[in-house]
Amino acid sequence: MILSGQQIESRIDNDIIIDPYDSKQLNSNSVNLTLHNELMTYEEVVLDMRKANRVRRELIPQDGYVLKPNQLYLARTAERTETHNLVPMIEGRSSVARLGLFINATGGFGDVGFCGYWTLQMFAVQPLRIYPGVPICQIFYHEIVGEFLEYSSDKYQHNRDVQPSLFFKELNPEIEDDTQMELQFGLERSHS
Repeated sequence: MILSGQQIESRIDNDIIIDPYDSKQLNSNSVNLTLHNELMTYEEVVLDMRKANRVRRELIPQDGYVLKPNQLYLARTAERTETHNLVPMIEGRSSVARLGLFINATGGFGDVGFCGYWTLQMFAVQPLRIYPGVPICQIFYHEIVGEFLEYSSDKYQHNRDVQPSLFFKELNPEIEDDTQMELQFGLERSHS
């Protein structure tokens, strides 16, 4: 069962934390979340699931940034969320999809207990100018039935930034996290 907007608002600061929360972004069964001002793209020509792929950061200026087709962009919400006793989900807004921008086509399913910023996987079908602070996606909540354990993975929990794929941690549990992260983020920072 999906929570109504009134149910969402009644559970703000209890089971649902959205920081900052703006009641003007509340919909009939969701809350709009806004786009932060930073993007991340992969630098590799061929991405490798078993490795930490190099990334590059770019800022979205106030006068906009043009997304190119056939390019994956990672961004994040400006809002940090925390969800308990519910299953959070993120979807792109239909008004944004009608401009040919797909957001989280397969990655919008959240976990009970997730705390952090939502990384958005964005893909534009044609050149599209985007702006920081626009309501880009919406979060909604499902009730969960039965006993559960809250999400506690070290991959994405309590993130503070755009998060590239950390799938390599699942495929290579013997590799030290610091080594992979230094490769990914250390090379990325040299481009800043």
